[in-house]
Amino acid sequence: MKLKSLYLLAALSFFSGSTLATEYIYRDLMANTLASPSCAPEAEAIAEASKPFNLKKYSRLFCQSQGYGWHVEKIKDNGKPVCTDCTAAKSSKKECHLEDVVVTCKRIKPGSVGMLPGKS
Repeated sequence: MKLKSLYLLAALSFFSGSTLATEYIYRDLMANTLASPSCAPEAEAIAEASKPFNLKKYSRLFCQSQGYGWHVEKIKDNGKPVCTDCTAAKSSKKECHLEDVVVTCKRIKPGSVGMLPGKS
C-alpha cells in the first residue's frame, strides 16, 4: 500500500504543470548616495560613506524607487567618494557621499509565473 502511494506521489509530481523557470526583467541604474549627516575628518567621512551597510541600504532604495517588485540583483560599481567642506565653521572636517553607484535591479516579468489567468 505504501509503495503504491509512493508511485502515485512520484507520478503526480512528475506530471504537474509547474515550471521552475522564472523570467526576469533587468535594469541597470546609476545614482548617488546622500551625504552623511555629521562632519568628520576626511578619512573617517570616506570610511563612513563607503560602509557596506550604507551601500546596501541605498542600492535597495534605488531599486525600490523604480516601482513595485524591483529588487537588487547585484552592485556592479561602488562609485567614488566625493567630499565637501562643512559649512558650520572653517575646519578640516568634511561631509562625504558616493557618486555614480551602479546597481543592477531585477523584477519578475509579468505573466511568466501564472500571474495572468488563462495564459500559460
